[in-house]
Amino acid sequence: MPEEKSKSLIEMPAEVRDREWAAEVRGEVMELGPDAYRDPQKFPTGPWCKQGDCVIMRSYSGTRFTIRGHLYALINDDTVAGVVEGDPGEVSRA
Repeated sequence: MPEEKSKSLIEMPAEVRDREWAAEVRGEVMELGPDAYRDPQKFPTGPWCKQGDCVIMRSYSGTRFTIRGHLYALINDDTVAGVVEGDPGEVSRA
């Protein structure tokens, strides 16, 4: 990917931007796999999230990749730590 400038016009090399993407803790649920939340021992009350939810996940979790400049992550159901209520833009890694 080409280098980009942030809103503050600081140049951000692609390597740094990629590391930041990999550390992202917020994501939107695009789809649940057929086996998601099926383990009654781990999830006795059922799914923690649904398609369209904004969720919090562990940094560097899952398999991350880009398609046409958009970041995607395939994560396990037990990686979801919670669902974001309200404005997901207020959530960031500490």
